[in-house]
Amino acid sequence: MSLYKEFKTFAMRGNVVDLAVGFIMGAAFGKIVTSLVNDVIMPPVGVLLGGVDFSGLMLTIKSGAEGTKAVTLNYGVFINTVIDFLIVASAVFLLVRVVNALKRKEEAAPAAPTQRDCPECLMPIPINAKRCGTVRQC
Repeated sequence: MSLYKEFKTFAMRGNVVDLAVGFIMGAAFGKIVTSLVNDVIMPPVGVLLGGVDFSGLMLTIKSGAEGTKAVTLNYGVFINTVIDFLIVASAVFLLVRVVNALKRKEEAAPAAPTQRDCPECLMPIPINAKRCGTVRQC
């Protein structure tokens, strides 16, 4: 098998395509959540905490000189990212929880057996039969 055919077989497997779609949807969902955190959640939280803008919180390690930028530790951006992660993790948890609940509903109890083995000849017979239908009539 040529390398091209082998790669095509691998790439067109259902799991790989599903993973790619999931990755793309996850990236798009991540952008929505980032906007939700930065533009909707954090401004009111900042107001409640006395007008703090978390994205602007930083610790200056080294001041910038002429033509160079200051070296800063941006812990406010980190706080936003942690909140972003917690929202995404919560959404994924709830999604998995719903999917698992739906799967449990699909899984029906196994059907009751309709046959049993004859104790004499071990031939399958209906559950309510008193004897089997072999020539010997066990």
